[in-house]
Amino acid sequence: MVQFSERRAQFNRRVTNHLVRPLSGYIPMWSIIEHTGRRSGVVYRTPVSMFRTDDGVAILLPYGTQRDWIRNLQAAGGGTVKFAGRTFTVEDPEVVPTTTALEHLRSPWRQLMARAGVDYTLLLRRAG
Repeated sequence: MVQFSERRAQFNRRVTNHLVRPLSGYIPMWSIIEHTGRRSGVVYRTPVSMFRTDDGVAILLPYGTQRDWIRNLQAAGGGTVKFAGRTFTVEDPEVVPTTTALEHLRSPWRQLMARAGVDYTLLLRRAG
């Protein structure tokens, strides 16, 4: 039996992502992570909830840590993000408990992420 979070992830992948992708990267909390498929070599653009940190960005992982886009970023050592209207390269992907990621965030995002009920967060350092 497929768990609720997996069904929600499938729905978001098939429906929600296509609706929010055109706005993602411009509206706070809706951003794009661009990554290259580790087997296919295809470039993918995945909408995510992203927050600025002291040296890069944090991405909430509500569907767990074993998603293909996370594995693609880890295999490549990074990718590209579109965040708040800007595009930049990120590197050093690290999955951490959300409580650890909170210390890298500013208000009000720290409080929002603390209340989101998401166990893990992906930290990415801005390249350069």
